[in-house]
Amino acid sequence: MNLIDIGANLSHDSFDADRDAVLQRACAAGVATIVVTGASREHSPKALALAQAHPGTLFATAGVHPHHAVEYTDECDAEMRELHTHPQVVAVGECGLDFFRDFSPRPAQRRAFERQLQLGADNRKPLFLHQRDAHDDFMAVMKNFDGRLGAAVVHCFTGTRKELFDYLDQDWYIGITGWLCDERRGLHLRELVKHIPAERLMIETDAPYLLPRTVKPSPSHRRNEPMYLAHIVEELARDRGEEVEATAAHTVATAQAFFRLPPA
Repeated sequence: MNLIDIGANLSHDSFDADRDAVLQRACAAGVATIVVTGASREHSPKALALAQAHPGTLFATAGVHPHHAVEYTDECDAEMRELHTHPQVVAVGECGLDFFRDFSPRPAQRRAFERQLQLGADNRKPLFLHQRDAHDDFMAVMKNFDGRLGAAVVHCFTGTRKELFDYLDQDWYIGITGWLCDERRGLHLRELVKHIPAERLMIETDAPYLLPRTVKPSPSHRRNEPMYLAHIVEELARDRGEEVEATAAHTVATAQAFFRLPPA
């Protein structure tokens, strides 16, 4: 089973001591390809460097998460555009809106989001999107770019039925994480994932965050890593009423087409 993790924050400092071992464990668990998330001015170049160091196995996104929206200056925009000249950078983002944390002022979030959508409109790369507690504003900003953008995935989907169908109505893709395995917050996803067409579904760990709570034994450090993608796809297949191999194959084919990845 060759899996593709479409979102792992492998540049996070929690991986500094054992990053090579993390990649080896992922490979042993069937994770053949990882898209390393770039989510800030600091970590987007690091994501590219990791992809360049592991050609054919790691790829990268480059963008600025709404938590860091105040970073998105003219200089930052120029840096992002330079990063996107590299073939290993396969998507614009992580970008979007987050009104749950509000770590950056909402006007700054909207400006950073719009500038990155403009970058996506200019280079026609896929979009790696974040939305939390900002659905109406998120949809309004995206609507302003109707017809100008390439493919888009709402990564780490945790939202409502209405949100899911709003995204699917736009032909956007959905990224499912270990949130599915959280009996406190993710129970509703068990039902919703049945409604995602196979050609719109992708899987991700969002490591080091969102360790699946159903992993046994749970590691004492609580750090998520890409090897647990195999556990997520097993849970996802069960909820969708599919064979694990079928769910895995569909998500791989979808990710390869979406990010324009070579065969693993």
